[in-house]
Parts: sequence; C-alpha cells; structure tokens
Amino acid sequence: MLKRVVVALMPLTEQFELGVACEVFGFDRSDEGLPTYDFSLIAGVPQPIRTRVGYTIDVPHDLDSLDSADLIIIPAGGTEAADDGSYVCGTGYNSSIEPLLAKLRAAVDRGAMVASLCNGAFVLGQAGLLDNRPCTTHWRHSASLAAKYPLAQVDPNVLYVDAGNVLTSAGTAAGIDLCLHIVRKYQGSVVANGIARRMVVPPHRDGGQAQFVTSPLPATHTETLAPLLDWMTENLDSELTIGRLAARVNMSARTFARKFAAETGTTPARWLNDQRVLAAQQLLENSDLPMDSIAEVVGFGNAAALRQHFVRLRCTTPNSYRRTFRATPQPA
Repeated sequence: MLKRVVVALMPLTEQFELGVACEVFGFDRSDEGLPTYDFSLIAGVPQPIRTRVGYTIDVPHDLDSLDSADLIIIPAGGTEAADDGSYVCGTGYNSSIEPLLAKLRAAVDRGAMVASLCNGAFVLGQAGLLDNRPCTTHWRHSASLAAKYPLAQVDPNVLYVDAGNVLTSAGTAAGIDLCLHIVRKYQGSVVANGIARRMVVPPHRDGGQAQFVTSPLPATHTETLAPLLDWMTENLDSELTIGRLAARVNMSARTFARKFAAETGTTPARWLNDQRVLAAQQLLENSDLPMDSIAEVVGFGNAAALRQHFVRLRCTTPNSYRRTFRATPQPA
C-alpha cells in the first residue's frame, strides 16, 4: 500500500527536495481522480529545522508518526559541521539522531519503504540501511558516501536506485524521478502519469539513466532533439534505426548518436526500448490485449522481446506485472 507518507526533516533542509516530496505526495489532485495521501512533515531531530537559506520550518518532533507510515522520505539536508554539506549525521547530531535511525530500521523491518533524496542517503547510511545494498546520491557526494559507509554499494552514475524497500536518488531533479517511480511501482502508470502531467515534468526517466548529461541545455546555434523524441514516442511500432533517425534530423549517424547521448544521457536504442516498456506497462494495466499484440503495438515485434526488455527494466515479467496491477483498483 501507499497511503501514509511522512517526511522527516533534518537541520539545514534543502527546499527543492522538500518541495518535490510535498508536490508529489502532499497535493490534493482528487478532482482529477488521482489518489490523495495522508501526508505530514516532522522534525527528524529535536533541534529547530532551519533551511539552508535561513528560514525556519515549524514542524513537530513526532517520531512516533513513523510507526504507521507506508513511506518515509528523508530529503536533502546538511549540518554546519560538514564543510561540503554532504551529510546530516555529522558532529553534534549523532546523539540526537539515534531515535530517528531506530525508527527507520524498524520501518524497513516491518516492510515499509524508506527513501532518500540527494544527500539524505547519509541518514540511511548512518542507520545501516545501505549496508550491502545498491544505492546512489548526488554525484558530488558519492565518494564521501562510499568512504563513510564502505559496505554501501554506491553507484554515482544513476538517477535513482530501487533496492526493494530502501530507495535512494541522485541530486535535485532526480528526486522527482524517484518519487514518480514509487507512485508508478505501487499505483501504476496512470496515476504516475497524471501527477507528472500536473507537475509539467516528463512522466518517466529510468533510474539507470546517467546523472551526467553533457549538454543539459542545447546550445543556441543548434536545435534540441525534443521534437524527434516526441515523434519517436508516437511511432514506437515503426522500425526506428539510427540511420532513419539521423536522416530525419539531417545528421550523420555518428553525429546523431553523439548528440543524442549528450542531450538525453543515454543511447537511442536504450531510450527507445525504455519508452516501449513504458508504453507496454500502460497497455498491461489498461487493456486485455494478448502479449504478442502488445509487443507489436509498442514496437518489440514479439512477446519474447517484450519479456526480455520488461524484465531488464522492471525486474518482473509482463504477465506478473499485469496480474499485480490489473488486480489493483483504480483510484476513485
């Protein structure tokens, strides 16, 4: 279930990551048939919760509220004791943070989800929840995380990591990707896409996509590939070879592949197959089409290819995914 969401704030909370959690889980979108969440903010430590830019957030220090949470989010934060602001469990906070850490461990033991945004991963590391688990954080802090918690399997290159009920994201906007991933995982793509539409953000970026995008904004003398990406999404059932795509934007195949990676952080084939999996998800949730038909509609050609890419990206088979989400009631 995904109903009760609690965000535990740390000293020097970062406003953006906090805003992401509030926007995804704390906004009432029931007028569009989307679910509402029992959403609350608490102080993770007894000290006053001050943001990095100086204002204070008045929230209760109510750790008992974590006992019934389905999802606990630790957004980014830092302490004055950490020169690079890369962790919240620094000098002066270890004594007061232990009750929070105990609650986080208990939540994972009972099967609740615990998620960190950006350097909130250091709190999960302090709790021992990253030991022998894959995880990530902002690329600027990944070396510090790995050094401080050597048992953590830190991947500095990805947007987010889903390690069962312990989830971590990279910095800033990657928190949006992780929160929408959680919604999609537990409530389906219709709900996740509806929230994304209201937030005016892309409905899906795969967690394995690189944090590093060489040119996040296109140079003024070149055109963005966004129109081509839209066209590709609308023509998933076509044979979209590198040569055909490159010709459509009047580039050589080599130039196109280089520009595509610079603008999206991945290869054309990977991006295309991920979009096909996303389209298949929606058909699995909302149609009774057989697997071969779904594979044909989204461009995989046959059920075997669909299964291969679906398992790669979703770690479950299309049939299992359909059984799970077709059995889940749609929001009222």
